[in-house]
Amino acid sequence: MSTDHDDDGLAPVTDLFGARSRRRAPAAAEPTPGPEQTVPSVPEPVLEDDADTPVPLPIRGPRAQADWVSPVIGDGSGRTARAEQDGYDDDGADATTASVFSIAGGEEIDPADAPRPLDEQRADAERLSMRALGRKGVSESEMRTLLTQQDLDPDVVEHEVERLTRVGLLDDVALATDLVDRLHARKGLGRQGVVTELRRRGIDQVAIDTALDEAADDEDDEFLRAQELADKRAPQMRGLDRATAERRLSGFLMRKGYSSGVVRIAVARALDGVEKRPRPGGGTVRFE
Repeated sequence: MSTDHDDDGLAPVTDLFGARSRRRAPAAAEPTPGPEQTVPSVPEPVLEDDADTPVPLPIRGPRAQADWVSPVIGDGSGRTARAEQDGYDDDGADATTASVFSIAGGEEIDPADAPRPLDEQRADAERLSMRALGRKGVSESEMRTLLTQQDLDPDVVEHEVERLTRVGLLDDVALATDLVDRLHARKGLGRQGVVTELRRRGIDQVAIDTALDEAADDEDDEFLRAQELADKRAPQMRGLDRATAERRLSGFLMRKGYSSGVVRIAVARALDGVEKRPRPGGGTVRFE
């Protein structure tokens, strides 16, 4: 049978790694509380299962443990976990060195959402612009819209537009001058119709006015085009009364962009000519 003196010959127990031993001195006899005495409850300390389990010591001072975060994979620039936590100085990691993800404002960014390198974007912008110019003439506004729709940085878009303008591949005045001649010849548009089409292409008013002034076109040419269109259209008005024929023919010419004065004269001459022109089966057409 062991006694209380059995441990006298043993070496003292040394706690390792700052752990506290679970050995406790025998509890002293506590007086039994009387009927009216209450003993405050003291929570028992929570002890580790293993007395030798190391207990980490807290870090004090400015590098306190609560301020640290788990290390993360950065952008390959050698920034520490502190830099990862606080965020980078700019809006995001440099796309040319980003590896797993970038940090913006302390938040992770997926590589798919990280901006592409500017050199790569500029190469794409040049490829897209040259392909568009190879198909047809493009205005500055149309080129800017095309490149913006390709998810390119705004600075890259402006850089490409400025480059094309500098080398003469984008010239709104030259484009407008070419369109004026083609819209007159192919579509038979009047002056106002040409202006509307050029505005739709994003060409500014200064370039439009310059192109109209340079075009070999005057009021006589405007009237001759309107008269030609009216003469071709008038035969389709057979069977209609005069008022209906005038209204429909006038609407057709005004949609082409001719002024009301030119339209009125051209319509009257075209319908009068149809009345006098003999029909294929004999007789003439008369508008009531």
